[in-house]
Amino acid sequence: MTIIFILLLAIPAYFFFRWLLKKLEIGTIKNRKYVAMFPALLVSPLLYIVIILLWMASSTYYPKLDFSTYHWKTNIEERYTMSEHIITSNLLIGKTKAEITTLLGNGFYTYNTNHISYYLGYLPKLFKIDPDVLDIYFEEGIVVKVSQHES
Repeated sequence: MTIIFILLLAIPAYFFFRWLLKKLEIGTIKNRKYVAMFPALLVSPLLYIVIILLWMASSTYYPKLDFSTYHWKTNIEERYTMSEHIITSNLLIGKTKAEITTLLGNGFYTYNTNHISYYLGYLPKLFKIDPDVLDIYFEEGIVVKVSQHES
């Protein structure tokens, strides 16, 4: 299947190189047809790789937003966009469980009295099958650590 795509990319590459050779006045009309095949066949696999890399980069991109209580509570499937800000800004560190539930809501999962987690949604990644969660760890009722992991 890959070879078909590379050959399909070689067709416009061939015409481009034939046009370029004509513009640069390289070779005769007859041999330009044959000379244009070589760079087209060399460039086509590279072009294919570039297209695949661009597709991978675009399919795994997502915006990183500052935390907003409204956005957190209304866009449950896109909470992952704010998780980095929550973790790096230490927004929750030093808060009590009551303050956390006021800020993030009651929709959390309790592992034990010192560990709760909030659903973040599915990060846009290739072959992502499990959602991520925001883990919040308490010591003596105060948040000491916040992290994120795939569930």
